[in-house]
Amino acid sequence: MIMQAIRRCFSSSTIARMKVVPVPVRSDNYAYLIIEEASNKATAVDPWDVSAVSAAAKKHVAATRLVLCDIHHDAITLLIGGFAQEFASTYPDAAIYGGSNQSPALTKIVTDKEEFTLGDNIAVKCLATPCHTQDSICYHVTDKTKQNDAGGVFTGDTLFIGGCGRFFEGTAEEMDAALTYLGTLPDKTVVYNGHEYTKGNVAFAKSVESDNKAIAKLENLAKTNEITTGLTTIGEEKEWNVFMRLEDSAVRKGAGVAVDAPKNKVMDALREAKNNFRGNL
Repeated sequence: MIMQAIRRCFSSSTIARMKVVPVPVRSDNYAYLIIEEASNKATAVDPWDVSAVSAAAKKHVAATRLVLCDIHHDAITLLIGGFAQEFASTYPDAAIYGGSNQSPALTKIVTDKEEFTLGDNIAVKCLATPCHTQDSICYHVTDKTKQNDAGGVFTGDTLFIGGCGRFFEGTAEEMDAALTYLGTLPDKTVVYNGHEYTKGNVAFAKSVESDNKAIAKLENLAKTNEITTGLTTIGEEKEWNVFMRLEDSAVRKGAGVAVDAPKNKVMDALREAKNNFRGNL
């Protein structure tokens, strides 16, 4: 089943001079390749399954040069530790970037607003989004040769299509701050998230805000695409993602909180409800 998913993953999306290839791994995770087409080299993002990412790289590029890690994860330390160490072993010359030394095998710790370049023309800006884990980093990538390029953002376990991550190491206030931060990116920024949870997120959103027509659009997208990452934008998330719509009266009503409740109460109520929600499309 996983191998079938991997073979289906190469409907890649292109942002200016770079190509982003999602690599489905394990049951519902995504790893990615960011390919600079001019140099034919790739950067791997969260390569949970090194063999699957390596197989994808062999189909698309000549060399893999860098790894970007979104989070460490206490709940799956052996898995994430294994991928970083295995990747370092498989690609000994690759740099491995992440948000803290809790991710094994890192060669560079990055911080909020830090910027660097992949190859000649792909700009990367690091966005600290502590909550799911305290060292969570999202990566906004753009083409330096294109003026005002909206690019794409790799959101890991912070922002999902139609949802958000659990508050394993953080609070409702921190998740609200993280999603608000991501919401400041250009509306056309493409979202590349860490898990394929879209159908469940749509079902939950409908239970909260059933009259939102934007959710119907997302529902159609989820029903017609097995792989939904890379098909939505930050602007669309602000229209249909209830976790980014905490001040909307319909969302507050659906969450069961007072109209004048502080935003953290709305976020807490939504997250608790989603934790216990079992619906799907």
